[in-house]
Amino acid sequence: MREDENLTKLGSGHTEYPTDYDPSVLETFENKHQENDYFVKFNCPEFTALCPITAQPDFATLYISYVPDERMVESKSLKLYLFSFRNHGCFHEDTCNIIMKDLIKLMNPKYIEVTGKFLPRGGLSIDPYCNYGRPDTKWEKMAWDRLSNHDMNPEMVNNR
Repeated sequence: MREDENLTKLGSGHTEYPTDYDPSVLETFENKHQENDYFVKFNCPEFTALCPITAQPDFATLYISYVPDERMVESKSLKLYLFSFRNHGCFHEDTCNIIMKDLIKLMNPKYIEVTGKFLPRGGLSIDPYCNYGRPDTKWEKMAWDRLSNHDMNPEMVNNR
């Protein structure tokens, strides 16, 4: 069996965009380098969701970094999944945690972190960060270390 036979989104010739939050569009493939620990990082500079109270659009750059184990998320399915938030009402903090939990459920990574850099509305920007390290492994300690030291030296922000 070819590896890509289970990937229905990639190379399909037709793309259907979800109209609301839909984790079922996510797909995985086998990590061919399971013997190595390494990071995979996705940058999504055009993420959009809706405020659950006002329905006004919120814009962000999302960063998803993970250390894969046996499965990896396929990038086109991830794009469609992130697009599914476009008409979904969700607070910034919830958005990052939901994305992280969906990806944990999908691929059981050794480690994962999701950071949102939301553009300001009303003069205030919100930058949620969440992470997870597999329990009872070195990754659990790494998650705590990265969380407890998160944003100790925040970047200079001059574009928002």
